[in-house]
Amino acid sequence: MQSIFVLRFRRDPLAVLSLIVIVVLLLISVFGDLITPYAHDLQNADKSLLAPSAEHWMGTDLLGRDLFSRLIYGTRISMAVSLLTGFSALLLGTCYGAISGYVGGRLDNLMMRGVDVLYAIPDLLLIILITVVIGRGITGVFLALSLVGWITVARLIRGEVLRLKENAYVEAARAFGVKDMRILIKHILPNTLGVLIVTLTFRIPSAILAESTLSFIGLGLTPPAASWGSLANEGWKALKFYPHLIVFPSLAIFITMLAFNFLGDGLRDMLDPKQHKG
Repeated sequence: MQSIFVLRFRRDPLAVLSLIVIVVLLLISVFGDLITPYAHDLQNADKSLLAPSAEHWMGTDLLGRDLFSRLIYGTRISMAVSLLTGFSALLLGTCYGAISGYVGGRLDNLMMRGVDVLYAIPDLLLIILITVVIGRGITGVFLALSLVGWITVARLIRGEVLRLKENAYVEAARAFGVKDMRILIKHILPNTLGVLIVTLTFRIPSAILAESTLSFIGLGLTPPAASWGSLANEGWKALKFYPHLIVFPSLAIFITMLAFNFLGDGLRDMLDPKQHKG
């Protein structure tokens, strides 16, 4: 069965290419210091706002800092924030949705009404409100994105648990006196793994976009820390005369989001047996 899944995945060249791009980005995040020609915060007033050249591949910013080095540094920040918020939102949403769906009844109704209230508020507005209360910086961005991202996951997992708990093997486990917590952890949640993996691949680009948006409007990271969003914000101010300052960070955001979305589509097609009958 596993070999069939791998074969299906290999038949999707976009998904394979996207996986390669994501692996490269992760390697850059870990080993970025080894490939940057300059320190990300090294200033040189004599080389302010230079165009891309052999010395500075992506040019320099207003303070003479090498844009390529800052983009590599921003890759580490953006990927770290998006991955951590993606996993934390997945954990919170899975626990909340699983308990709500399995217990059912009044507790389920109460828990999901709370989710519906939060779901009705636009994500960006809620993220901005949380960021303003908590404060700027990596911690504030991480908490804001985590506290918002779990809502969609909770609704999705609740639906899966409601469907799975009616299966015969769950009824058999109950008949043998297996405790509810063990049934939920051992028999139900493992069958939601495929859905969780696909959900994660879509939550991560959403977190990248949200973090970039916060940094772009000035509510994200504080200088001298840099992410793709903060670099794009700096480039936006000089768009007319120095377009390279916004082009490269924007391309990084675009390519990364595209890669995660194509990978998610490939994994969804691979893990959905209804699309591969016969």
